[in-house]
Amino acid sequence: MRFETSTIKDIAKALGLSTSTVSRALRDRYEISEETKKLVLAYAEKVNYRANPIARSLKERRSYSIGIIVSEIANNFFSQVINGIESIAYDKDYHVIISQSHESFEQEKLNVDHLASRSIDGLLIALSSETQNIDYLRDLYAKGLPIVFFDRVPENFETHKVIANNFKGSFDATEHLILSGKRTIAHLTNSENLSITRERLKGYQAALAKYHIDFNPDLVKYCQHGGMHSEELETAVKELLPLKPDGIFIASDRLTTGCIMALKNTNPEFAHKIAIAGFTNSNLVELFSPSLTSVRQPAFEMGQVATELLISMIEAKRPVVDFETRILDTELIKIQKAASNKFL
Repeated sequence: MRFETSTIKDIAKALGLSTSTVSRALRDRYEISEETKKLVLAYAEKVNYRANPIARSLKERRSYSIGIIVSEIANNFFSQVINGIESIAYDKDYHVIISQSHESFEQEKLNVDHLASRSIDGLLIALSSETQNIDYLRDLYAKGLPIVFFDRVPENFETHKVIANNFKGSFDATEHLILSGKRTIAHLTNSENLSITRERLKGYQAALAKYHIDFNPDLVKYCQHGGMHSEELETAVKELLPLKPDGIFIASDRLTTGCIMALKNTNPEFAHKIAIAGFTNSNLVELFSPSLTSVRQPAFEMGQVATELLISMIEAKRPVVDFETRILDTELIKIQKAASNKFL
């Protein structure tokens, strides 16, 4: 038996109204009286009316869907960004389609091409660690696809961007280690291609300079896949140990949690002696051992702001020519735990 749904025409016939009046009432248009709106909405709820998204898309030439590209959904930071995106998108009747690049440029491009072929109305994207050439995004943008970048953003691309205050976050974390008495501070970071890598390295260097500590490039280790490969992390840690760092500043969520495990696997005794500060949005920071001073990013807010900016582009009546880069503040969270804590 075929499931039949009520239509606008059915509601109009039952209430003795025109289909245009019912349509406007359902969309809360100003020209329809409050009394008529209440009447229509009450009847629509009674018959369990649901708008036909296909008909709406054909009529308005929009899919009411937004594409999202992140490196990994399981990453604490990105999962919180996605929650922020959904909180705005669903409230404005947009659906979201999420894809993962797994830090691969080829996967990123395949995902974007697929989303574009599905007629998404706009794209929210954090670039993969391998991405250097974004001509394919420029082509889609030139053809009219609204794009907003967040977290990992390109240079020389005129659109909205939403980022954390990476310089200040890394400066604060490194300064905290210095004020704790550390002088040989290593830096574990992401691919050199990424904007967050460059910005956080500058913050680290600025903190060292403020306290007259020489910058040693040998203490900086790049992980091209952002900690997604445990071997990559363990290699970086093994290369740092002979330099005898007494502190380490780590530049991203997965790297921070992964480094703690790599330290324990490589040199468990040393792991509980070194001071660690790093970017992470994990809700279990207080359970980490060794203890961790964390830089927390406003991930949920970042997702909300990026989505609001994208929808403003999608719904603009004229081409958008004025763009902004929103910079959101980070928070330094200092947590002290006894060395006997055996969690993580």
